[in-house]
Amino acid sequence: MVSRSLQMSGRGREGRISAIFRTTPRISRGHSPRIVQGAAIWCIIHVGDFTPRRVNARVSLSYGPEMNYRFSGHETFPCRFAWLPKAYAAVSEAPDALQDDSRAMVVLGVGKNMVRAIRFWMGASGIALPGKDGSFAVTPFGRAIFDRTGFDPFLEDLRTLWLVHWQLSSNVPEPLFAWDYLLNRWPHPEFCRSDVLASFSREAERIDRKLSTVTLEQHFDTFLHTYVPTRGKKGDFPEDSLDCPLVELELIQQVGDRRLDGSGRREPIYAFRRDPKPEVTADLFAYCINDFWSRRRASEKTLSLRDVAIAHGSPGQVFKLSEADIRDRLATIEADSRGAFCFRESAALQHITRSEDASSDMLPAVFGHGAS
Repeated sequence: MVSRSLQMSGRGREGRISAIFRTTPRISRGHSPRIVQGAAIWCIIHVGDFTPRRVNARVSLSYGPEMNYRFSGHETFPCRFAWLPKAYAAVSEAPDALQDDSRAMVVLGVGKNMVRAIRFWMGASGIALPGKDGSFAVTPFGRAIFDRTGFDPFLEDLRTLWLVHWQLSSNVPEPLFAWDYLLNRWPHPEFCRSDVLASFSREAERIDRKLSTVTLEQHFDTFLHTYVPTRGKKGDFPEDSLDCPLVELELIQQVGDRRLDGSGRREPIYAFRRDPKPEVTADLFAYCINDFWSRRRASEKTLSLRDVAIAHGSPGQVFKLSEADIRDRLATIEADSRGAFCFRESAALQHITRSEDASSDMLPAVFGHGAS
């Protein structure tokens, strides 16, 4: 029996669904069960404070073998400031520049483990994608930002950092597990290392991934130090170049500490910063709505307010924006996007439509270059 948490909208009020699928899912070794789009199910639905009741429904979310979570590849190194511009310069000049470890060590001026980490972050951030032969093909996103005449070739603009964060958090077929789980499915306002690792272990078992404790620890630490500065043994900050540039987003903040069970040691308590983020500009927000729509709702003609605010992989979840902030942004999105999007709100319906004339390339507008 497979248990999933879905969201259903239909006639009447929206509700959370705890689904017990009475279908026979197709199971491949090494993958979680797949519930096919449109499959008939019965489930238990909780609507507000009403008594749970059995209803019939059809699956509107596929969550199966195509989702190949990545737990490693970063070699425990968070991405560093110089890595993405340097890697882009190398593969834009010669796609096979990083194909071989020895050659890549010379080109990048780093050791073998860092070479592998740079390859990982270059692919994960969507700047260049690996081919079967080990060469890299620069993406339009990577070229637009990091080319010599690009919008931000030296990674100096905060908008670029938010875009890199969006890219790391938005891969659908091969999501980075810590990003996907903590941004979208972590149920508490705060988190600490021991609780997260316990959840990671349970989730890895659920999806039938046999991973060591060390692998899970390294993956969480890499996620954490992508956004939180590392500290030396005496509490001193290391050289800035050793920190990930996404530290500047201040997305994760330490809010306290607590005593570890059965020991005198203490561990930090962290929380996502959920206040309004004016640095996520109106054009950047519109770009991410468009990207979310294309990646996760490509067949849909409209998006709901809840899609944008709390759906898996939505701008609201990835940027940790409140529903009130999302609503305020959507109220002006028609003007902000120069007609690309239109938000309509009534007592029964809150939805966004996309103009047929909307450009598929909204990236220039993020950096103030022309209309979207």
